[in-house]
Amino acid sequence: MMTHLARKLRITDYFALGWGTMVGVGWLVIMDDWLLRGGALGTILGFAIGGAALLPIGWVYGRMVQAMPDAAGEIAYTAAAFPRSISYATGWMMLLAYFIVCPWEAVAVGRIAGYIFPALDSVELYRIAGRPVYLPHLVIGLGLTTFLTILNYRGIRLSATFQNWTSFGTIGLFVIFVALGASRGSPQNFPPLFTHTPLVSILLVVQIVPYFMTGFESVGKAAEEASSDFRGHSFFRAIWMAILVGALFYTIIVAAVAYVAPWRALLGEKFMTAVAFQRAVGSHRIVNIILAAAMLSLFKCFNGNFVASSRMLFALGRRGMTDTRAGEIHPRYQTPSVAVLCVGFFTAVCMFLGDAILVPISEVGSVASAIGWSATCAACLYLGGTKANSTGIRLSAGEKAVAMFGLLVGFAMLLMKIVPLVPGHFTVYEWIALGCWVALGAIAVRKSRVNQS
Repeated sequence: MMTHLARKLRITDYFALGWGTMVGVGWLVIMDDWLLRGGALGTILGFAIGGAALLPIGWVYGRMVQAMPDAAGEIAYTAAAFPRSISYATGWMMLLAYFIVCPWEAVAVGRIAGYIFPALDSVELYRIAGRPVYLPHLVIGLGLTTFLTILNYRGIRLSATFQNWTSFGTIGLFVIFVALGASRGSPQNFPPLFTHTPLVSILLVVQIVPYFMTGFESVGKAAEEASSDFRGHSFFRAIWMAILVGALFYTIIVAAVAYVAPWRALLGEKFMTAVAFQRAVGSHRIVNIILAAAMLSLFKCFNGNFVASSRMLFALGRRGMTDTRAGEIHPRYQTPSVAVLCVGFFTAVCMFLGDAILVPISEVGSVASAIGWSATCAACLYLGGTKANSTGIRLSAGEKAVAMFGLLVGFAMLLMKIVPLVPGHFTVYEWIALGCWVALGAIAVRKSRVNQS
């Protein structure tokens, strides 16, 4: 029986994984929420500042994955520096950060399909938080979930090829529709530049950046699957390029929407981005390009987070932190087959919560990501300050400063969501969701201990 994951990934695959996992369809589905938080300029600055602040964290991840090319990612990094309990807690939170995106995308594909074919917005089954759940939406989301489960079960090369085509296809279509729209817009459409005071507006956007830019660190989750001729320093390049291109993508799309049409007048539209460009260009064809880009973006984001979450679950099982069956590798396909099936199954289950999960998921995912980033930076600092450690990590004074800045950024992003005095902090529903995940983690580790004994 094979005991190792298949080694078939190249640097292009890692960039597509990192960037593709990061950028989904938030730019189409909840653009109105972004602009209501910060206004045109506030949202642009929020994503630009948040993206720039992640570069030190990206540097830390590049250093750690080069030293420890382990599918466990944050679990392995923290295990080298801290007790097993901290390692498990970090891994469990990062599993949430990735997994929670999968049902988000599975729900979003139904919304986009319903926009293209209005007849799909029918056969209402029930409502959650006042939002209807339609049967056709569920069927489409479940179909996509099944397809990606089979794809990832069959092999990482199939998954990576799919990721590459959808990632670069999204970029190509994005360039086309932004260029077409930019020729018809006006700077007069930008106001209001801020929806609150400038500081609060920017802060409200920076708070959600961790969720919408989580993904660059997924490169490390597939580190064991690098091809035999892959060089460790290329992990750095893939991670940094993912962050830079991701931040650039978000700032450009927000600026484009605010430029092509008076965005305040479009609040309440189902897909503000598509409506704004349609009104500017005066043709429905540009909407087709935008929706095609959104579909490709959704597929790659869903697939990338599927890969990352299944590898995290696999790593937890392999280390005996959860049910050890999750750590099994398929003898033929060399994939974490049990973990893949688990992610697919629970994604399908969570889909039944419908549209009501979209915005709250962004909030909880941001906290989960910030916890993982902070723990990784702390582990890097600890190992870099230890004279003798098995990882071989040595940090100069300047490198320690970079890692410390990354730790402060991660910790600040965490505090922005949990401190009640900060605008945009957690509501009771988000605390409940986070509490449920922590309780599930406690149950999972307890059961694994019982089974091992």
